[in-house]
Amino acid sequence: MLSLSDFVNIDVKHIWLQVETAEQEKVWQLSQHHSNAIAIYNAYLNRICLSRLLTWFQVSLQESTLRAEVFPSEETLPTILEIVNGTAIKVGETKIVLVPTETIDIEELCVPREWVDISSWAADYYISVQVNLDDYDDDCWIRVCGFATHRQLKNESKYNSSDRTYSLPIEKLTENFTLLFATLGLRWREEVPPEVTLSAVEAQNLLQTLSDASIYSPRVHLDIPFVQWAALIANEQCRQKLYNQRLSKEKNIVPTANKYLSPSIESMNSVSENSSFIQVNLDQWFQNLFIAGWQPIDEVLNSQLGNLAFVEFRSFSATSQTGVNGVKLIDLGVQLGGQSLALMLALSVEEDKKIAIIVQVHPTGNKKYLPQNLKVMLLESENILQEIESRSLDSYIQLNRFKGLSGTKFSIQLTLDNFRMTENFSI
Repeated sequence: MLSLSDFVNIDVKHIWLQVETAEQEKVWQLSQHHSNAIAIYNAYLNRICLSRLLTWFQVSLQESTLRAEVFPSEETLPTILEIVNGTAIKVGETKIVLVPTETIDIEELCVPREWVDISSWAADYYISVQVNLDDYDDDCWIRVCGFATHRQLKNESKYNSSDRTYSLPIEKLTENFTLLFATLGLRWREEVPPEVTLSAVEAQNLLQTLSDASIYSPRVHLDIPFVQWAALIANEQCRQKLYNQRLSKEKNIVPTANKYLSPSIESMNSVSENSSFIQVNLDQWFQNLFIAGWQPIDEVLNSQLGNLAFVEFRSFSATSQTGVNGVKLIDLGVQLGGQSLALMLALSVEEDKKIAIIVQVHPTGNKKYLPQNLKVMLLESENILQEIESRSLDSYIQLNRFKGLSGTKFSIQLTLDNFRMTENFSI
């Protein structure tokens, strides 16, 4: 079997980048916050591609004042990877979409229509990236095959209505990336009409239909016209709600098919409960933007939180016009009786501009009490600032109220027997 160095020596036209095992493991953990095995693997593949290409761009731009960054943001990335292939980076005003594929003999660049026909998503360049993560081969790599412009895709490609993609033959791609860097800042986009505006009823109906996690690919739900689908996901709040609702219906989904597993890395064989690589930006809650499984409490109150004693908790944030609260539902798994918990945070802006925070953990559904010996800890730089442990008849537990300035980072960790979960936050 050929190694990466063999490929590099044989094919000098293309850019070859190695993918280390440690990076695969880290990215695999980052990719677990999705509703089904296909979405998890899509996120894994795309995050590998994004990680390596973002580093490559940053190195290539080190003598420039320009910097490459994730578009629209790292925080909103899960909401995109849940529903579509491809990620985007921005270099100055130039937008670049990365389209990974595991196809061995690449014949064409296939770009999901969302990246082409949604005005706020459309890019200047589209890069075809071949990804090899064959875990029986130590030389995992990606190959940067070439790029096309938005103008090419709109004028020269074939549109496939069955999977809503634009396809451009591989021979029409530009392989010399010096040209891409030399033309950064130039606009290569065709005009794209703005998205239609959905009524509240239309948006709610679409969310209700597409939030079913058994619909693995909601983007090709062909009963829904693309213009409606595009309008829904172009709206960041609607896209976040779709993501949240799809995850809230997840039932311990673990990828089991060999096609979606990385067989040589044992740590990838199950969905981790540790979300320590993801940081929740609490400032976005004040804009009604919730990520990574978090939701406003009112959205899940009746259906999943049961009769929780949290009136005082909600009133804490309600005392301020800028108060807000959020909840994340946590499944303890079969080994701990399948019980679920609700991790709640209430935020309030104080007169000194600091953010006051209350953290509570409640049982969910018809459960009256928390499991005994559940520990909740407040951490800062891995140092324990507060700790509380549940007793036999605790209906909820709460950390002491604390405050922080903008930019403050902290973590909340829950432990029970062999279960451990860490949530990282920034104010």
